[in-house]
Amino acid sequence: MDRLAFSHRWISRLLLLALLVIAASRGIALQSNDEVTPEVQSLYAQAKAARQRGDSATAIEKYRAIIKLAPHLAAAYNNLGMLYFDSHDYARTVEVLQRGLDINPSMPSAAAMLGMSYFQLGKNDKAQPLLESALRANPKDDQVEMILVHILINAKRMPEAASHLNDFLVRNPKNQEGWYLLGKTYLQLSEDALKKINEIDPDSVVAHEIAGEIDASMHNYDLALVEYRKAVDLAPKTPGTHMHMGDAYWNIGKWQSAQAEFKAELMNDPNNCIARWKLANSMLEANDSSEDALSEVNRSIDSCPTLMQARVDRARALVRLGKHSEALPDLLLAENDSPREPSIHFLLAAVYRAQGKSAEAQVEMQTYGGLQREASAAVAGQANEVNSIKNNAH
Repeated sequence: MDRLAFSHRWISRLLLLALLVIAASRGIALQSNDEVTPEVQSLYAQAKAARQRGDSATAIEKYRAIIKLAPHLAAAYNNLGMLYFDSHDYARTVEVLQRGLDINPSMPSAAAMLGMSYFQLGKNDKAQPLLESALRANPKDDQVEMILVHILINAKRMPEAASHLNDFLVRNPKNQEGWYLLGKTYLQLSEDALKKINEIDPDSVVAHEIAGEIDASMHNYDLALVEYRKAVDLAPKTPGTHMHMGDAYWNIGKWQSAQAEFKAELMNDPNNCIARWKLANSMLEANDSSEDALSEVNRSIDSCPTLMQARVDRARALVRLGKHSEALPDLLLAENDSPREPSIHFLLAAVYRAQGKSAEAQVEMQTYGGLQREASAAVAGQANEVNSIKNNAH
């Protein structure tokens, strides 16, 4: 279709009401028996045959003739409207279906097609109530619901669009267009929420933290740190403010600064196992005391036993302290959780080597090398893609 690709096979299946069959050999029953004549029945048979052989022009001609002879036959308007719809003649579809619904308003499928035709003509204000009515009659009508979603998004009615999309995706979990539209809808809702936050108070802790997160998401950590510092200055005792600062320093490898912020965060939130793990990790990256790092990571795992990154770092600290056998259980758990993480296999190789298991150590080093090459190739591919985009932009 022009503005939304939906199946005409569905339209044909849903809307081929024909003229209600009274007997397999007779043809049609009409709403006005006085208008049922042999000539009308003959025209219907001819229209049906023409449609079956794909001759829409003849089928349209026969239905128009039926309507002249039987002007109160709502189903004839419905079938003629369907033929116009299949031909993308939406203006005529609207005209014919509206006349049929004036005669018999109890044709929800015709109302749905009328709503879709208005949508194709860009008349969303007329399409919406018809589609909403059709969806109430058939809540699982995917095609109607998706068209309604487009109308709601165009009207900036994002909460309603998101609600319909969530219903649609429960029924169609692999529909890519549905997930794309849901993401687009949530993105707009997020932008609206952020705008509202800034309208309320652009110098609040929340406003600065959000601005910092946006900068950090674009890897602009210098600007992120400026925003996070403003949040810390406004609320130094509030959990989360130092965590943001610590994360930014941690991402750019400023380990001492990261440690200071994670320690400050733990003063405000002693049970934050992520902050405690990242504190231990920063200690290991800075080659500080492995004993101190082990103490911190043990406390992190006590609070969050499923935090596999902490288990890998505990194994790393134990290996540095020469306690290879103690490191093995954590590494095996981590390997089971993330078998394609290169650092786990590197540490496993060190443990097996220390235990005299040279064959096992060699296998782990080979695995580590292969995963590292894959990771390097992926990074190189991403860099080439970025460069290509930049070159094309120029």
